[in-house]
Amino acid sequence: MQVFVDTANLDEIRAAMSWGVVDGVTTNPSLIKKEVERLKAAGQQVDMDCHIRNILQTVDAEHPVSLEVTATDAAGMVAQGKALFQKYNQVAQNVVIKIPVNTYAGNSFEGLRAIKSLDDAEIPVNCTLVFTPEQALLAAAAGATYVSPFAGRVDDYIRQQSGIEFSKGDYFPAEGWEAEADEEEDVEEDMLDDNGIVSGVDLVTKIADLFEKHEVDCNIIAASLRNPRQVRQVALAGADIGTIPFAVLKAMMQHAKTKEGMEKFTADIVPEYQALLGGSAPAQPARPTPAQQTQPSAQPKPQPSAHDLINRQRGGG
Repeated sequence: MQVFVDTANLDEIRAAMSWGVVDGVTTNPSLIKKEVERLKAAGQQVDMDCHIRNILQTVDAEHPVSLEVTATDAAGMVAQGKALFQKYNQVAQNVVIKIPVNTYAGNSFEGLRAIKSLDDAEIPVNCTLVFTPEQALLAAAAGATYVSPFAGRVDDYIRQQSGIEFSKGDYFPAEGWEAEADEEEDVEEDMLDDNGIVSGVDLVTKIADLFEKHEVDCNIIAASLRNPRQVRQVALAGADIGTIPFAVLKAMMQHAKTKEGMEKFTADIVPEYQALLGGSAPAQPARPTPAQQTQPSAQPKPQPSAHDLINRQRGGG
């Protein structure tokens, strides 16, 4: 599974790119606006146009960057998509246009119409706000290069519909959540679901199964990922790409035993071996030996006084 980073923060993008694991970037107008305002508050002279160009230049032609339209009708989305592509793709040849699968603006098919027109113009499209396998299938049929099922938001929705309290980063089981039994109606426990989808990971799994079964040529971007475990599960589910917030990307590298192992390793570096590598071992604080830890310090023997020495020489005492 490829890794995209979901951010408009240039420092985060540069850091993630330097790790050698990032294949692309996804943004949206809200992320860009928030970052531009942060930079302005820090005293930098920047606007949205400048910031978008900086992002595109930072990630280069090998790493696609998704930029989103704001119109809700097909004609408006196509016009904006073409304008964005013409204006910004020349910067680094890496622009992808984000189109929602359904804008609910008078006609449910405005998004599909926009995707078809942009695909005909050979402009790559990332179809967003996908919450069902059916939406993904239709978006791919219309010509989307990518479809983005929002896994984390599916989990949020299922919990909200069931009155379950949660925090955004809380893990939601890929296999779903059992509903409480209704004792009054003698209803057996069942899985909470959204029209047969029991979790965000389940949504990704079903889309991947559909695409494989029907040989659909479209990339699945698992989006709205909340925690490292969910990233792992969408990868196992068959997502081609995971677009991951920077904080979640960093958390993917953490484990208590890795930290413990490195602390032990660095404490036990053999100086002679380190010398073979062309350097000296890192300085470590002196550690008491077991004998020093368990035995009291030896007390110095009292020295004899001059009077005692004279007595001993005379045979006394």
